[in-house]
Amino acid sequence: MATPRIPYAFSADSPPLAAPGQGRIMVHLVINVEHWPFDQPMPRTIITPPHGRETVPDVPNFSWAEYGMRAGLPRMLAAIQSRGLPASTSCNASVIDAYPRAAEAMLAAGWEFIGHGMHQKSLNHGDGEAELIGACLEKLRAFTGRLPRGWLSPGLRETPDTPDLLADAGVEYVCDWVLDDLPNWMRVKRGSLIQMPYNLELNDSIIYAIEKHSSPEFLLRLTRTLALFERECEAQPRVLALGLHPHLMGVPHRYGYFEEMLDLLARHPKVDFMTGSQIADWFKQRRPLPPSAPELP
Repeated sequence: MATPRIPYAFSADSPPLAAPGQGRIMVHLVINVEHWPFDQPMPRTIITPPHGRETVPDVPNFSWAEYGMRAGLPRMLAAIQSRGLPASTSCNASVIDAYPRAAEAMLAAGWEFIGHGMHQKSLNHGDGEAELIGACLEKLRAFTGRLPRGWLSPGLRETPDTPDLLADAGVEYVCDWVLDDLPNWMRVKRGSLIQMPYNLELNDSIIYAIEKHSSPEFLLRLTRTLALFERECEAQPRVLALGLHPHLMGVPHRYGYFEEMLDLLARHPKVDFMTGSQIADWFKQRRPLPPSAPELP
């Protein structure tokens, strides 16, 4: 099979799901709030070092990301809060200590906290994955008062064991598998886990930091996606997730486009803004976990 975790199927063959009460297009705003340690190599860069030699500390690239935590995040918080919209933050657990003002502001705004590793470092870099996942979830639980229900791995990178370990730790949904416009039940060794739609095509890290498109590109892609989902959602609801980073979408020359994106979605009659947990609850109600699932090979 294509993957042992989620059996392959045509999305058009899925039995129709009843939509949530407010709209057939569920928009999930996911703001990735990350801690890039100053004394380590940067996980992504905007400027290459002279002669291609990586340096630590990497002041220009660290500052590029730090700008998002100082100036970009307050802008994005203001845009989302002023419109009364729900949002999720995939938050490195160490943000709580490194950027306490940011963590407190997101908590006060009512954003859902999704596990996102301890620092911005992939799970497949090192040992002790189960302990790391547990430590991240516990740190977020101690800060927010509730165990995170969702997880987004740094860089969406997993080991072969990650879904099983997440399910063992009590995580209900994971955003790493960007393979459908609706959730799916995943195969895990114990318990249950939902594949939650996320996005690489509607993701500012891909659009701006990797593909290096001009500032209007995200709005253009969103407009085209919304037009197609408007037609498709008559037969089947759609999840429209936006992957956002404060150091990319919160800069002045893109911020106006971000506001336009929010307003475009907010005035659409078929759109309902939801958090990851709200989407998971809707999915579990409409398509309960099968009594038994095929075992993993």
